[in-house]
Amino acid sequence: MYESVKNQLHAVKDELPDGVELVAISKYHPAEAIAAAYEEGQRIFGESHEQELSRKHATLPQDIEWHFIGHLQTNKVKYIAPYISMIEAADSPKLLREINKQALKNNRRIDVLLELHLAEEATKYGFSPEDCRRFLDEGEWRQMQGVRICGLMMMASNTDDEAQIASEFEQAHQLFKEYQSAYFADEPSFCRRSWGMSHDYQLAVAHGSNMVRVGTRIFGERAY
Repeated sequence: MYESVKNQLHAVKDELPDGVELVAISKYHPAEAIAAAYEEGQRIFGESHEQELSRKHATLPQDIEWHFIGHLQTNKVKYIAPYISMIEAADSPKLLREINKQALKNNRRIDVLLELHLAEEATKYGFSPEDCRRFLDEGEWRQMQGVRICGLMMMASNTDDEAQIASEFEQAHQLFKEYQSAYFADEPSFCRRSWGMSHDYQLAVAHGSNMVRVGTRIFGERAY
């Protein structure tokens, strides 16, 4: 039943250069579809709803690396803190403080990516470049023993204008290099550049991404 998932997974992986990680975005798809991709060696999956993620985590193999993508409400952090591998959209100091608090309660250090808001859409979450610099300058994050900042993520504007998308990806890449040099020069773990989805991941890779989030291209349209 899920042969198409397996075939599409391999098609996407074959297109990715060495060193680019694939996050298979499995939200709104059944556990059986994830299991099919797992059988083909995929281990990183992305979800964006805590209850759906918790159900899947309980029934699927425990060596899956779950990434929380999308906006995470602070009151949901405690439910995923025991097992989440990465929170890809740390979009505010308030959320980072809560992740730190819940990680420490679970004797964990949770990997996070800082979400940049570069798109020309008010509905997107994330730090503006200026807010991100200010947050990193102020240094509160250095005291967060339950959080490890591993890089940046962003979503491009929802447009067909490839030049604009490429420009936003390139801006994210330049900001990554700036922040890496200024704040994380001695932190080799600050290395993730997560941008690019089903429709634009090849363009994203051409502009510095080394972690792409691909769902529809692998799993098809949402199942529920």
